[in-house]
Order: sequence, then C-alpha cells, then structure tokens
Amino acid sequence: MIVHDTALPEVKLLEPRVFGDDRGFFLESWNATTFADIGIDAAFVQDNHSRSAKGVLRGLHYQIVEPQGKLVRVVAGAVFDVAVDIRRSSPNFGKWTGHELSAVNKHLLWVPPGFAHGFVTLSETADFLYKCTTLYAPAHDRGIAWNDPLIAIDWPLDAPPLLSAKDAAALLLADAEVFA
Repeated sequence: MIVHDTALPEVKLLEPRVFGDDRGFFLESWNATTFADIGIDAAFVQDNHSRSAKGVLRGLHYQIVEPQGKLVRVVAGAVFDVAVDIRRSSPNFGKWTGHELSAVNKHLLWVPPGFAHGFVTLSETADFLYKCTTLYAPAHDRGIAWNDPLIAIDWPLDAPPLLSAKDAAALLLADAEVFA
C-alpha cells in the first residue's frame, strides 16, 4: 500500500498494490494489519454502496455524535471526493482536500472522524463503496453546504450539481454544529 499525503495530514490517499494480467486483477482493499502499520487503526461496523448519476453531488456529511471514520473507494466510474476538517481546535479548520477516485486508478481515501465528506460524480454513473467506523445515526446526521464560500471547494462542475433536498438545505460552516 502506497500512502500519499494530502493537504490535510489526517486524510490519506491510499494506492493499493494491484496484481493484474490478461484475466483481470486482484487488490486488497482492507487488511487490519496493513492499515494499522500505516497509522489507520480502525474497526469497521458498516459497509455502504451507493450509485450516482453524473453531476450528483452528495455531501458534505458528518455525524456530530458517534462520528464516522470512512474508507471510501469507487468500483465503477469516477468521482471527485472531498474531506473538510470541521474540528474547531484544528489549525486546518475549514480547509479541504479533494481527489479523483475511480475504477481505473483504484485509489482509496481515508476520511477520519471529525471531517465532513462529500463527492460529485464525474462519469455517467459511479458505484461508490465506503466502510464506516460507527453505525449511521440519523439523529446525529449533519451537513454543510457544498458551496460554502468560506470553504471554497473547487468542485469540477460543468453545470449546477444535482442535490438531495437535505443537501440543498445544508448549513454554512459558520452556522453548523461542528467538533470542538
């Protein structure tokens, strides 16, 4: 596993070893020992799979109680994936990092607890898989506006994104409940 640093020290872009030949490929997307060796000591309790059409933007999501660490990857298509530091005590509060994840590059992104997460679909469709360190807790689910001018994410958009009603109503960072 090759670990690439990002603009946010706790968020890691991971490049797995891929073994391929004319029959296909094999890669290891999770191994507790390997990940612990690179500083990600996580116990996952939930796996999720979402499919999104081109231009769908999901996020920026987080749980204020029982915060989730997420190991995310794309198995079909491509997305631009974003993590935002929303820990008020962090020197990187309000800063973001974004990376293309795709079925072609096979990269994974580790988004630790204390960060908001979102993505926009770049391909016609994308299948997005993510492992979570805590169960989904709807009562603690929160969101920050994808287009918050103080965060200023440089989303690769050709047109306005397709949003859920929940994401369209998300708060600005200045008004959102965040971590201490």
